[in-house]
Amino acid sequence: MKKTLLLTALGSLAFLTMGTPVYAQGGSIWTSGVTQWALIAGAGALAFAAAFGAYAQGKATAAACEAISRNPGAAPQIRFAFLLGVVLVESLVIYVFVISLSILFVKWPA
Repeated sequence: MKKTLLLTALGSLAFLTMGTPVYAQGGSIWTSGVTQWALIAGAGALAFAAAFGAYAQGKATAAACEAISRNPGAAPQIRFAFLLGVVLVESLVIYVFVISLSILFVKWPA
């Protein structure tokens, strides 16, 4: 658990420090360089959400399989809770995908 928390903190710190060159540019904010940084930020957020979403789904699948093997009589209830949890985790990844697309395609005013 501590290793996962440490990796999450280091990944978040690395992701946040990558955006600092955007604020160091002079002149107009919406240049091609900023568009590239917006693309990188969107792709990074999507990769981050997909990686940890897949990790959470794997942990949920392992826990559900273990629970069903310990108590086969409760399989329908466990399966329902598992599917509900996986759907919610997957919806978070889809939300990040939509936000990444809006960062990429919306023409923000200067």
